[in-house]
Amino acid sequence: QVQPVESGGGSVQAGGSLRLSCVHPVLQGPANLVAWFRQVPGKEREGVAAIVPGPDRIYYGDSVKGRFTISGDMAINTVYLQMNSLKSEDTAMYYCAVGRWFRVDGMDYWGKGTLVTISS
Repeated sequence: QVQPVESGGGSVQAGGSLRLSCVHPVLQGPANLVAWFRQVPGKEREGVAAIVPGPDRIYYGDSVKGRFTISGDMAINTVYLQMNSLKSEDTAMYYCAVGRWFRVDGMDYWGKGTLVTISS
């Protein structure tokens, strides 16, 4: 398996929570970072959160700090994104990716995405 596989998207009301999961390939070499990005039509893909499992180096986009938490379970090659205090502006397609740096052009493998819809 090379492509990450996302799950957990859905529709919730503003203020609610969702947890996304990403089953990713075995991490090796410099491509050891797992990240979540999101995108709405007509806008650029935005970095949400990233983790290097093991040392657990973690990064967050400014718009989600304090509300989202990323974590990883290396034993089952899975990364989670716990999303709390959701807002309508969090509505987007969420993508999991594996790569080297927390930026769109730093990722090597992308999942197909899972849709998150927040209603106000």
